Amino acid sequence: MNATTPIHTLLPTINQRPLPDELVVALQIHFGDRCSTAMVVREQHGRDESSFDVPPPGAVVFAQSTADVVLVLQLATQFKVPVIPFGVGTSLEGHLLAVQGGISLDVSRMNQVLSINAEDLTVTVQPGVTRKQLNEAVKSTGLFFPIDPGADATLGGMAATRASGTNAVRYGTMRENVLALEVVTASGEVIRTGTRARKSAAGYDLTRLMVGSEGTLGVITEVTVKLYPLPEAVMAATCSFGSLADAVNATIQIIQLGVPIARCELLDANTIRVVNAHSKLNLREGSMLLMEFHGSPASVKEQVDTVQAITTELGGQAFEWAQTPEERTRLWTARHNAYFAGVQSRPGCKAITTDTCVPISRLADALLDSVTEAQQAGIPYFLVGHVGDGNFHMGYLIDPAFPEERALAEELNRKLVARALQLGGTCTGEHGVGLHKMEFLVSETGSGAVDMMRTIKRALDPNNILNPGKIFTL
Repeated sequence: MNATTPIHTLLPTINQRPLPDELVVALQIHFGDRCSTAMVVREQHGRDESSFDVPPPGAVVFAQSTADVVLVLQLATQFKVPVIPFGVGTSLEGHLLAVQGGISLDVSRMNQVLSINAEDLTVTVQPGVTRKQLNEAVKSTGLFFPIDPGADATLGGMAATRASGTNAVRYGTMRENVLALEVVTASGEVIRTGTRARKSAAGYDLTRLMVGSEGTLGVITEVTVKLYPLPEAVMAATCSFGSLADAVNATIQIIQLGVPIARCELLDANTIRVVNAHSKLNLREGSMLLMEFHGSPASVKEQVDTVQAITTELGGQAFEWAQTPEERTRLWTARHNAYFAGVQSRPGCKAITTDTCVPISRLADALLDSVTEAQQAGIPYFLVGHVGDGNFHMGYLIDPAFPEERALAEELNRKLVARALQLGGTCTGEHGVGLHKMEFLVSETGSGAVDMMRTIKRALDPNNILNPGKIFTL
């Protein structure tokens, strides 16, 4: 495959390797009913939220401990078969698809909160712990974990894909919030990276290497992350604008003035319509910023006053507040369900999603032209953006029965990514590369950097059994 070959044209020709009978017997002996070859279980683990259809893995193993993961990888190495780590299946770029067959290693049962160190603002969990479960476990300490990608994803999956989400503008991404990992290598060796200390200069930064590796360098079995004090005051607000350009320019000014806003989300009028229909809301139909402010009562008031002044100057209107936890939850739940609202607005469709990110000063250039292209093409779409950090998502809604619709969506996506790269941005702000972004990686990083990634992959996974066929080809 070359750098310009669209991955969706290659998927139908990818050949999976059947699992050796001897391996299946060994897995069934060791794991009993926690190893399944039933088609319904395999199909569940052979799809994610991407638009690709790939045959399922040959078997699914449900791990309950690090020792289980070690055994699976030792057997996989012996038989040279792929292993694809699986959490809850919410990825959007084909990360979980068994393009070369193999074993889906489900770690969702590894869901214990191992230690809460409130005094140090850290917590250590197994990879199957979800973000909502984690926040429920630590809420009595007055702390919370802020990374919120929308879906109730697992911490292992969030670390593997370097997830971020709505709070990233203030609290950062998984890259900044993972302190240490336990990882099982391709050969079945257990290693630890990092410590609970807030910084270290000891050797190569293996934690950062594993965060974002998408299961291609090791299987994460423990994660230590930072916690933050629950803010004393929280206030959410919506603000409507007469044009998408005004909403984007207001965002740029808010960030450039250094307002420590916790969340700043953008939805256009088209997206507001489908969100209202899906979530039974009555949000004003127009380009809208959905914002949240954290801090002391005095600091929140100062943030709100500053943002109101900026948005009013740029034509913002109908400031509406959500101050109670119930109101805020309803508002943010609707935002998080925007993807599903979009998909349900066209029954039977698939969504081709993007997640480019650009420097904040170039946000208007990237976003407005992309919306114009989608409208001119006449393709149904939705738009949501974590615009406080220059990240936005276009979802092109296609009928999978019509290849020309997929081709159009992919062409729009290609133009959008090319624009983002020209503006100093990236092809993926948070979803990861998976299958869908492979063709853009060389354009963004250069062939030398990708070759270095391949060298690392070959050194750590010489048999290419860890989630092969993702990020790049060997």
